[in-house]
Amino acid sequence: MSHYAIGLDYGTNSCRSLIVDLSNGRELGSVVYAYPSGEQGILTDPSDPHVARQNPQDYLDGCVHIIRGAIEQAVENDASFSPADIIAIGVDTTGSTVIPVDQSGTPLALTEKWRDNLNAHVWLWKDHTAHQEAARITELATEMRPEYLAKCGGVYSSEWWWSKILHLKNIDAEVFDAAFSYVEHCDWIPAVLSGNTKPLEMKRSICAAGHKAMFNADWGGLPDADFLNALDPALGDLRSRLFSEAHASDSLAGTLCPEWAEKLGLPEGIGIAVGAFDCHMGAVGAGVKKGTLVKVLGTSTCDITVADKDVADVPGLCGQVDSSVIPGMVGIEAGQSAVGDIFLWLANNLVPDSYGADLGAKFSAMEEKMSQQAPGASGLLALDWNNGNRTILTDVRLSGLVLGQTLHTRADEIYRAYIEATAFGALTIINRMEEHGVTISEVVNTGGLSLKNATLMQIYADVLGRPMKVSRSEQTCALGAAILAAAATGHADIATLQQNIVSYTDTIYRPIPENQKVYQQLYALYKTLHDAFGTQDWSGNLEHVMKDLIDLREQQRSA
Repeated sequence: MSHYAIGLDYGTNSCRSLIVDLSNGRELGSVVYAYPSGEQGILTDPSDPHVARQNPQDYLDGCVHIIRGAIEQAVENDASFSPADIIAIGVDTTGSTVIPVDQSGTPLALTEKWRDNLNAHVWLWKDHTAHQEAARITELATEMRPEYLAKCGGVYSSEWWWSKILHLKNIDAEVFDAAFSYVEHCDWIPAVLSGNTKPLEMKRSICAAGHKAMFNADWGGLPDADFLNALDPALGDLRSRLFSEAHASDSLAGTLCPEWAEKLGLPEGIGIAVGAFDCHMGAVGAGVKKGTLVKVLGTSTCDITVADKDVADVPGLCGQVDSSVIPGMVGIEAGQSAVGDIFLWLANNLVPDSYGADLGAKFSAMEEKMSQQAPGASGLLALDWNNGNRTILTDVRLSGLVLGQTLHTRADEIYRAYIEATAFGALTIINRMEEHGVTISEVVNTGGLSLKNATLMQIYADVLGRPMKVSRSEQTCALGAAILAAAATGHADIATLQQNIVSYTDTIYRPIPENQKVYQQLYALYKTLHDAFGTQDWSGNLEHVMKDLIDLREQQRSA
């Protein structure tokens, strides 16, 4: 008898489901639901571009649509499939995506009084309105609790838990006072499915708590009351209405309750795993293990690996949390603020119509042209900070740069330079990890870019100097959620499930030695620009950079 698990992946603009056969990884059904509220599912404010909220009703309606739809597909794809053989449901979401709730755990936005108040809705991960509060948290933690910052790269983000809650209090005290508590999206959906959304009783995710709310067993869980009171007495008072424990995703949040079993067309009692964030579960779905870095390549990137518990704190990374990825190991997160969206910006704004009539044609033409270029032959070098720097500088006030342009520079050469810049940024992250004892021997890639752009993947292999695998599944986040859910029910351990389920494309991109040598020269120049524009400690002269680029260009063109 086959057993199946469902992975639910709640993204920024939509949610999707995946039904997977736990014996072999066969994917039987998957449905996407685009959130109908706002602009592509995001509630915005024309007066403030930093606002990004969501309607929690979209999450509930989407859950019904994607699970029922996936079941229908599974029945069509396999006559022997039965919903009765589904043993587990796992959930991943964006984060920190914070929901103000009442004492029953009902989002304020779902109540009549608050449904039209934007501040009562879900505070999506990409809401950056709390930048001043984040700066204050960083400043105070530096003074009072530097150990808090050591686990999150040294800087607290406006995207994270405490920043958003404090900002809500500062801009709308009435909504803040109406909220009994706050929950992460990844905690709320499992609680809903399990039939108990009471904030003091639902199981909270160690992934969310550790990476975004500064929760750590070393200091007793959440930040202490003295620190929170120093931020704002209202936060100190709130602390007792949050949570004191957090759990890994190989544990159960509960079982499917009768109400939601009927809504979804599933039997009662299916195990519901503790939730986690999308990229962390995506790493599990891509086969993360010690020595393997998983890169989720999209508009931005998220880099995830795991290490032993005695790993040193690595400065400049987004977070290090015990059991946030693989239970019993430290989950390490880094990333780049802009990757695919740099390429999209280039195609939308700078690539002439001579490359093609639409975006697809432009990208195809540029890839064909740049695939014929030798490394360094364009004479260009870029900094990949068009949306600030997430790792290792953690500075949102940095911006992009393209150096070495001439009157002969073409759009496809700029495209390649930006791809190389994102690869150099990725190498900077890996170098920082290895400087602090986290060895990376291979890189696994997931996301549309890794499946669609072979030239990009080869450049990454040449720059990083490591083999680059590509996950076969296009839904590694949902796949990882299903794997962890199956582990939570006791079906099998995570390593066994990964061995049975995770697979890769046939192509492995391996470094080309002669390209590596050129990229080592280019990376040295990139690092000079990186340190000169991104750090306060650098001092030196940039006079040689342009001339070195020209020399390398001429060398490569004449080769």
